[in-house]
Amino acid sequence: MRLVRRVAEFGSLDGITLFAVSKTNDKTKKGNIMNAKPDSTIKTIVLVHGGFVDGSGWEEVYKILKRDGYTVSIVQNPTISLADDVAVTKRVLAAQSGRAVLVGHSYGGAVITEAGNDPKVAGLVYIAAFAPDKGESVSSLIKDPPPGAPVPPILPPVDGYLFLDKAKFPASFAADVDAEKAAFMADSQVPWGIEALSGTISEPAWKTKPSWYLVATEDKMIPPPAQRFMSKRAGSTVVEVAGSHAIYVSQPNAVAKLIENAAKGS
Repeated sequence: MRLVRRVAEFGSLDGITLFAVSKTNDKTKKGNIMNAKPDSTIKTIVLVHGGFVDGSGWEEVYKILKRDGYTVSIVQNPTISLADDVAVTKRVLAAQSGRAVLVGHSYGGAVITEAGNDPKVAGLVYIAAFAPDKGESVSSLIKDPPPGAPVPPILPPVDGYLFLDKAKFPASFAADVDAEKAAFMADSQVPWGIEALSGTISEPAWKTKPSWYLVATEDKMIPPPAQRFMSKRAGSTVVEVAGSHAIYVSQPNAVAKLIENAAKGS
C-alpha cells in the first residue's frame, strides 16, 4: 500500500487547475469554516455506500473501526433517488446518541453532501466519491468526462435503472479486489436508479463542515483528476492511495485510518 500526503499541481480539467491538497487554510470562502475540527471526543461513524453495491462492502472497515472503539452504523440506501437516500441516511443519524462523522463512497458522496447538513454531522469523509456543489448532480458531474478518461461500463438503462457490465465490472470497479470477491460483487449488483444520479444538491455540507477525501489513484470509475478537483473545491484534507474504485474493500486499513483521523479532527 502506498499512502501519500502531498500538495501538487496535476494539470487541468475543463480549464480548472487541479490539486491534491493536504489541508486548506481558506476560512473566508463564502464565509465557511472549512478548517474547523469536529469534537475530539466523537466516537460515532456512519458509513454510506455508493451505486451498484450495498453496505456489506464496508465490512472490513467496520471491523477495524469497531476494534478501535468506535460506534459504527452502516446505511443501506435503496439508491432509487437522492432524496430517498438522504432521508434514509438522516434516519440513521437520528438514531445516534451524539454527533457523528459521515462517510460516503462514490455516489454516497453525493448523499453525504446533502445529508451532512444535519446538525448531528460533525465532519464528512469522501472515499473516491462525488462531492457536488449546489445545483450539481452525479449526472452533471459525469456528463463531460476529460479526454482519455476511462469510460465506466454502464449498460443502457432498463426500466429506469442502471447496471455495470458484469464481465467488465472487476476491471473497472474492483481491479485490486480478490478475483472471487470481485466476481461476487459483479453478480450481486444493486440496480442504481437514474433518479438518484439526477438528484441535485440544495446546499453542500462541505461549505460549513470540515471534510476529508481519499483519492484512489487507479480509479477507473471516477477519474482521479476529477477527484482531485472536487476535493480541492471542497477544501478537504486529502490523502492519495494507489487503489481501485473499490478501495474501501481492497484497502480497509487506509480507509479506516482516514476516517479515524477525521474523528480526531486531524
